[in-house]
Amino acid sequence: MRAKARLLGHPIHPMLIVFPLGLLTVAAIFDIIYVSTHDGHWADLSYWMIASGIIGGLIAAVFGVIDWFGIPESTRARYIGLIHGLSNVVVVILFIVSWFMRRSNPTAPGLIAMMLGWIGIVIALFSSWLGGELVYRLNVGVDRGANLDAPNSLSGRSTLGGLGRRRSARGEIGAP
Repeated sequence: MRAKARLLGHPIHPMLIVFPLGLLTVAAIFDIIYVSTHDGHWADLSYWMIASGIIGGLIAAVFGVIDWFGIPESTRARYIGLIHGLSNVVVVILFIVSWFMRRSNPTAPGLIAMMLGWIGIVIALFSSWLGGELVYRLNVGVDRGANLDAPNSLSGRSTLGGLGRRRSARGEIGAP
């Protein structure tokens, strides 16, 4: 099922999710470094990474919602997409609360503020797995007819017509 929100032939949502996932994960790692070293510089970096990750997460969510509405109702993919999206909302809320708890002193966050981030990362791992389930198991966001020899997405040619030669499971090229 092809994604609704696309840029240059590719779904936008998966392009954007790497930013909040990376920023929030590194923020949680920097909190661990802060706890280990008591160097407020790490906590301050974490504070700003969380702010950036929240913004990135909200932007990615817009395109995720657009794609979710394109999934047919009463399908497993629609249900998995809902759980995926709601899980990500929980992650963003946890980090928003953590960020607000840090505002008075970003270089010395409390343990609860850091724990909210660590819990958020665990939930994000679950949600990322669900995102993988959507793409790799349920084919959400994948062009119909996608194959190892499909034309470039910028070519304007369909993956359905004229598939040409195909590769076998061993990588050998043969007739369609």
